[in-house]
Amino acid sequence: MTGKKINDKFYYRHSGRPGGLTIETFKEVQNRIPSRILEKAVKGMLPKGPLGRKLFTKLKVYKGSIHPHQAQNPTYIKLD
Repeated sequence: MTGKKINDKFYYRHSGRPGGLTIETFKEVQNRIPSRILEKAVKGMLPKGPLGRKLFTKLKVYKGSIHPHQAQNPTYIKLD
């Protein structure tokens, strides 16, 4: 993140109930669920519609270097 986006970028969630809107900054989401940031970024790049939703179900994001896919030679991406 460059500039003031760490404090100025917002992530919105809604529970579906009246008054259920929750707004979090990038920094708050990074402390709570760091993988959610990468998932939302990838989901925004996928096609909108049934195909994009199907592709998104295949995305796996793991925190740290321990995961069950060692044979596939995945690469580590540092988010900080």
